[in-house]
Amino acid sequence: MKIVVVGGGPGGYVAAIKAAMLGAEVTVIEKRRVGGTCLNVGCIPTKALLASSSMLMSVKEAKDFGINIEGEINPDFSAIMDRKDKIVNQLISGIEFLFEKRGVQLINGFGKLVDKNTIEVTKEGGVKEIVKADKIILANGSTPVVPRMFPYDGKVVITSDEVLSLKEIPESLLIVGGGVIGCEIGQFFRTLGTEVTIVEMAEQILINEDKDVAKQLHRQFKKDKIKVITGIGVQTCEVVDNKAVATLSNGKQITAQYALVSVGRRPNLDNSGVEELGIEMERGKIVVNEHLETNVEGIYAIGDLINTPFLAHVASKEGMVAVENALGKSKTVNYLAVPRCVYTEPEVAGVGKTEKQLQAEGIEYHVGQFDFRGLGKAQAIGHFQGFIKILADNDDKIVGAAIVGPHATDLLTELSLAVALELTVEEVGDVIHAHPSLSEGLMEALHDVHGECVHAAPKLAKA
Repeated sequence: MKIVVVGGGPGGYVAAIKAAMLGAEVTVIEKRRVGGTCLNVGCIPTKALLASSSMLMSVKEAKDFGINIEGEINPDFSAIMDRKDKIVNQLISGIEFLFEKRGVQLINGFGKLVDKNTIEVTKEGGVKEIVKADKIILANGSTPVVPRMFPYDGKVVITSDEVLSLKEIPESLLIVGGGVIGCEIGQFFRTLGTEVTIVEMAEQILINEDKDVAKQLHRQFKKDKIKVITGIGVQTCEVVDNKAVATLSNGKQITAQYALVSVGRRPNLDNSGVEELGIEMERGKIVVNEHLETNVEGIYAIGDLINTPFLAHVASKEGMVAVENALGKSKTVNYLAVPRCVYTEPEVAGVGKTEKQLQAEGIEYHVGQFDFRGLGKAQAIGHFQGFIKILADNDDKIVGAAIVGPHATDLLTELSLAVALELTVEEVGDVIHAHPSLSEGLMEALHDVHGECVHAAPKLAKA
C-alpha cells in the first residue's frame, strides 16, 4: 500500500516512519524543512533558548550555593542563537536519516489535493509533479494568527516565526497574548535584559489553567520585573519611527522595539484542495471520525488541522493512530490525559480536568495539594516555588492534576499515566516514592486528598 503524508511536522514525520515500519510505501510532501513548526520555529528552538537563559540564571545564583564566580557575566546572544540553530539542524538531520533508513521518500514542495488518490506538488521554480496514493494523511500543521489591527511586517510587528531569529537582544518587547508562547518568550528575553510587557485580554495569563496555577507564574513574572497587564486588549497598533505603538482598550499606549503577536494559530489549509474535494469542515478545521478519517474515504487528518489540542505530542500520537487505521486497524486516541506543559521558571504542567472544568460540568471533586517548599530535595536544589495539585472524583479516581515548580513537565508523566488508566488516589498514593526526590511531592499531594499527608499541617475545619 502506498501512503502519502502531506506535511513533515511532528504529526507527519512520525506517521511516515510508523507507516514504513508497518510495511507501507511512504512519501512525505513538505514545502520547507522536515520537523514542522515544532522543530523549526516552535518547541525545540524555544527550549534551547530557555536552556541558555536558565544557565544564565544559575550562574547568577551560584553565590547562593557557595560558588564564587568572578568577572562580568553577560549573555552572548549570537552564541545562544547559534547553539539553538545547531540543535535544530542536528534534529532535522536525524529525521532525514530515519527517512533514509526506513525508505521514506521526501519530496520538497507544496502539496495540493486533486482527488482522493492524487496530490499535485508544486516544487521550487513552479515545477509540478503528480503523486499517487492509496491513502492520504493530511498533516499540514498551522500558522500564527495575526488580527487585522496589527500591521504585521515580520520586522517590527512579528510572530513566533520571526522572534526566534532576531539578531540582537531587544531593548523592549511588547507581547500580545499571555499563553504558552508569550510566557516562555517573555521570560527568556527578560532574563537577557529586555524590558518586557505582556498584554492578555483574558483575566489571567495561561487562560486554560486554574487561577491558582496562573497566579504562581504571575508572581514570578512580577519578581522578574515582567509587566503583565490582564483583562485589557489591544485596540490599535501601528509602526512609528520603526517602533511598535499599541493603544490598549483602556486608552493607555505602549511603545516597544518589537511587538510579538501570539494570540493563537490556525490550520494551514490555504489552497490545500480540501474544500474543492468536499472534505467536511467546521469553524476552519477538518472534521474527522474517531479513527481520524475524513468524510472522504481514505483521507485522514491529524494535528493542528482538526479540533484537538494544538500540541506536538498530540499530533504525533494521532499520526501513528491514523496510519494504523489506514492500514486496516481500528485504533482511537485517548484524549483523557493530554499533558499540558509550559517551560518557564517555574515550569507549569497539567493533565486531565482543571477545577474550573469540573465546576462547569457540575462534577463533585476533592483536592489534594502539597507545596514544593516542604520537600528536602526542592530545598537542596534551591528551587521550591510552587505546588502539586491532585483532583479526584467521588470514586477516588484521579481526574486531573496540575504542577507548578521545578521539573514539573517531567513529574507530570506519573499523573498522566494515572489519569489515562483511571487509577485511584489510593492506588497511586500507596506506591513508594524515592527519597529525597521531587516526586515525593506527588505522593504527599495524593495523601492530602484524604487528609493523610504526614508532612503537612492539619487543615483547619470549616466553621
